[in-house]
Amino acid sequence: MICNIPQAYRAYSPSPVMFSAAGEDKLKRILKENFPQATEIEVQDVSGGCGSMYQIYIEAEEFRGKKLVEQQRMVNSVLQAEIKGMHGLTLQTAVPSPLKNKPP
Repeated sequence: MICNIPQAYRAYSPSPVMFSAAGEDKLKRILKENFPQATEIEVQDVSGGCGSMYQIYIEAEEFRGKKLVEQQRMVNSVLQAEIKGMHGLTLQTAVPSPLKNKPP
């Protein structure tokens, strides 16, 4: 990981922002594939671009009728391989509001 590379060598490496965006995009893609009824997915690298700590918010119809802990277990299960390489994860899940899906 770029975080373990001494600062002197980082000048020749892609910026942490590139790693941050790539990690965010990968997690978002995995969540979209596994929760196709999600109405909102937000993934943010909160490690300063290192890719070791993420904050995730996902609102999905798949969570309806599930307890909060069950919703979070669903997400953890989907991201199991990626979580192994993380330092930490802040996860917030929600069920879409019925009004959100109603046509105007």
